[in-house]
Amino acid sequence: MSKNYYLPQSNEIELFEAAAKMNLPILIKGPTGCGKTRFIETMGEKLGRDVYTVVCHDDLSAADLVGRHLISENGTYWQDGPLTKAVRNGGICYLDEIIEARKDTTVVLHSLADYRRVLPIDRTGEVIEAHPDFMLVVSYNPGYQNVLKGMKPSTKQRFLSLSFHYPKPEIEKEVIIKESGIDEKNAQKLVDIAGEIRQLSDSDIQEAVSTRLLIYAAKLMVKGFDPYQACMHSIVESLSDEEDVLEVLKKLISLHFTKSDSE
Repeated sequence: MSKNYYLPQSNEIELFEAAAKMNLPILIKGPTGCGKTRFIETMGEKLGRDVYTVVCHDDLSAADLVGRHLISENGTYWQDGPLTKAVRNGGICYLDEIIEARKDTTVVLHSLADYRRVLPIDRTGEVIEAHPDFMLVVSYNPGYQNVLKGMKPSTKQRFLSLSFHYPKPEIEKEVIIKESGIDEKNAQKLVDIAGEIRQLSDSDIQEAVSTRLLIYAAKLMVKGFDPYQACMHSIVESLSDEEDVLEVLKKLISLHFTKSDSE
């Protein structure tokens, strides 16, 4: 039985399986908390491949991906990084928020993301041919793109691309119920709240509420928390620190959940 619960929104499963068979890399674009990581984990399980997940950031170096020499009591030795492990042994190397990584780091991906499928390791002089089951997957949130942190066209054009969005209301409700055990009525209220928040303009709120946060709220409610307070702790306070935005969100929540709901 699968440990991951994922409901497809379009043809993403078929596309991923086809890419895996053809040894093609995949780029996934979508907002935070829309299910990108859950999808990759589900596909890893479905294909029987280990998933090596790397959360990219400004300080991520090529050595963090490829590996480095370490010192022990017996001298120096080489330790593979997550990318190298996936290349050697087979598996999915998933680089989350790839545009957060330094440009010199993403260059090491080029020879893996085209017909060559090799990983040169400068520090050891080794050139590793990718295992037949190796697959490269990267993702990023287009909402955070800017001139300094865009993905280079020369890198982007090496990938098949998938665009993820927040689930359709009926799918999101089913996911919330499955993940938290909440009743259908309250799950629907959470979905309605999410829909209204996502309609707010970018000037009102920096990023819309994720399905993940809705599940957190539902789990608190199942544990006996007041629904309004559960939404405050899981949704409102997580989305903004601005007083005027917080007031808007509080009023929106109160239209669906009041203290009387838990009495």
